[in-house]
Amino acid sequence: MNIPAVLAQEFNLRPQQVENTLKLIDDGNTIPFIARYRKEMTGSLDDQVLRELYERLGYLRNLDEQREKVRAAIEEQGAMTDELAAALDAAATLAEIEDIYRPYRPKRKTRASVAKEKGLQPLADTIYAQQPESPGPLEMAAGYIDDEKGVATAEEALQGAQDIIAEMISDDAGIRRRLRVVCMANGELVSKGSKDDLGVYEMYAEFREPLNRIAGHRVLAVNRGEREEFLKVSIEFDRIKGINIVYSDHVKEGSPCTQVVRAAAEDAYDRLIFPSIERELRNTLTEKASEDAIKLFSVNLRHLLMQPPVRGRVALGLDPGYRTGCKVAVVDETGKVLNTGVIYPVPPHNKIAEAKEIVSRLIKKHEVEVIAIGNGTASHETEVFVAELIREMDTNLSYMVVSEAGASVYSASKLAAEEFPDYDVSLRSAVSIARRLQDPLAELVKIDPKAIGVGQYQHDMPQNRLSEALDGVVEDCVNSVGVDLNTASVPLLTRVSGVNSAIAKNIVAYREENGVFSSRDQLKKVSKLGPKAFEQCAGFLRVPDSKDVLDNTAVHPESYDAAVKLLSLCGFTPEDVRNGDVGELPRKAEEMGVERLAAEVGVGEPTLRDIISELTRPGRDPRDELPPPMLRTDVMGIEDLKPGMELDGTVRNVVDFGAFVDIGVHQDGLVHISQITNRYIRHPSEAVKLGDIVKVWVLGVDAEKKRISLTMKPPKRD
Repeated sequence: MNIPAVLAQEFNLRPQQVENTLKLIDDGNTIPFIARYRKEMTGSLDDQVLRELYERLGYLRNLDEQREKVRAAIEEQGAMTDELAAALDAAATLAEIEDIYRPYRPKRKTRASVAKEKGLQPLADTIYAQQPESPGPLEMAAGYIDDEKGVATAEEALQGAQDIIAEMISDDAGIRRRLRVVCMANGELVSKGSKDDLGVYEMYAEFREPLNRIAGHRVLAVNRGEREEFLKVSIEFDRIKGINIVYSDHVKEGSPCTQVVRAAAEDAYDRLIFPSIERELRNTLTEKASEDAIKLFSVNLRHLLMQPPVRGRVALGLDPGYRTGCKVAVVDETGKVLNTGVIYPVPPHNKIAEAKEIVSRLIKKHEVEVIAIGNGTASHETEVFVAELIREMDTNLSYMVVSEAGASVYSASKLAAEEFPDYDVSLRSAVSIARRLQDPLAELVKIDPKAIGVGQYQHDMPQNRLSEALDGVVEDCVNSVGVDLNTASVPLLTRVSGVNSAIAKNIVAYREENGVFSSRDQLKKVSKLGPKAFEQCAGFLRVPDSKDVLDNTAVHPESYDAAVKLLSLCGFTPEDVRNGDVGELPRKAEEMGVERLAAEVGVGEPTLRDIISELTRPGRDPRDELPPPMLRTDVMGIEDLKPGMELDGTVRNVVDFGAFVDIGVHQDGLVHISQITNRYIRHPSEAVKLGDIVKVWVLGVDAEKKRISLTMKPPKRD
């Protein structure tokens, strides 16, 4: 297979783009590095396209490897023909290669293999030929009676021959391919309840949907219901249509043997082919549903990690709880812990006055400006407490409820123990909640992405594939934002392009031993950080206080000379960059001709445009360009909601069937996909993304079941 040509066609790219990208990947360059610093070679492909191409490359290389294994196995049996070789070369999926190999794969003991051991293959071949002038099947079978071989009667011989024919038909790759396509186009996935009380699976008690239209989240739902033994699930397909397809290639009319072959074809379909096709199609549906769910999880995670930070504010984090109390932590603008404690403002303790006294004292002492409340157990009651305290204190304080998904996992981790050896597990969680508000990305990188919970059915996914995809998202986010070399933690550094865990630890160790880094070039002194690692990571690591202002930009050291030359040609100096006096640089560059300037300074045009962008905004954080998170000062209860009420909310999760929106009542409301917009959308992610601030209207409230239905469609006014 010409893999570059296949990829170029599938991704609608120029062959040279693909060939260059594959060479960069094979040379050990990371996706973030390729996306940012090798745009001339890739044609400016972004990190998401590069990852998709990388994943597809892995599949195609695995396909080629499997193809050659099968080719070698068939050749070893002396069974290779020009027709088989051509079929193998043309196979575009692992399933097609498996179909071709099926007749030659060493088989366990089957009815057909037993019949072959009894010497009935010649009889099967003669009957399968279905010659018009052939004798009757029983008459031919009588010649194969052999007590020594265990064939006592003509009927036994005939049955054995029929078993062999059934397996021959079952091994027909063309028939399987046709049936797979027709069944996918016309079959239905069917589920039936297997218990009286189906709980959350009630809607699947009598469920059927066409295979070619079923939504991925319903595939995953019935799979889970089947696994938990609440449902029986199958694929239903017109048996007559399926058998006629088998007949069309294997049954010839007008022979005394036709009926035996017809019976063998039916047996092959019922016993061997359809059960196998059903398994394959269900696997295909599950794989596609899983892949779609992983993509959605990845999109949601990307938006969560890229939420704008609440910078430069002292924050108080609250990890709510009933019996064990609410854990409190105050952190300064840099995330350093200033104070911790425990309060008991909610049932069963209800020590509200004492809690107010403790929290107000902390707020005044440390000049707290914002409060972060974890959204877990007792969150709503804690939110009510905070809103009341803010009213009583009459300050400019505001608060935000933040997701505490994965906080408990982090708090009990070895990493948290190393970071906070003197703090109890629960207090570590309060610190994490405060820091999540200050800088979501820097805090969330410490947690296994799977534990963050911004998807659906993540526990049903292929875990290795899910981890690989989510790790890629984290890596892309960290590198697109950039990392302060002098404050970054080991977990954050580990996500930087070209930096592994050992190098990250060595960077921190060097920092602790020698003081802060004064330049990027100093990285070369870090143990195990060689030239290749430096090339991959340097552009993503920032040194804000470096004498060289370029060290606080995404300009790669390899382009420093070009950047300085560009400034000189346009009448500026690096000092102008530091002072923010290069606002006219983009206009001047356009006037002088970007293409000419690029050639003169010795870089490609895309790289020059990136350099110009960085010089005009050194230390830029792309997250600052997004709308700031919504902070609140008051709270409502679900009982306060009335149909038609207009509210502002924050999108907390996007799933296949809609979006969950935080409207400040602890329980997120659901905006069904049909209520997101007046235009047709195939998926909610086309219209909303995690973190969006949206205006919603209440459609309905079920306080008992804690369900809130919302719409984003403005109500019609009379």
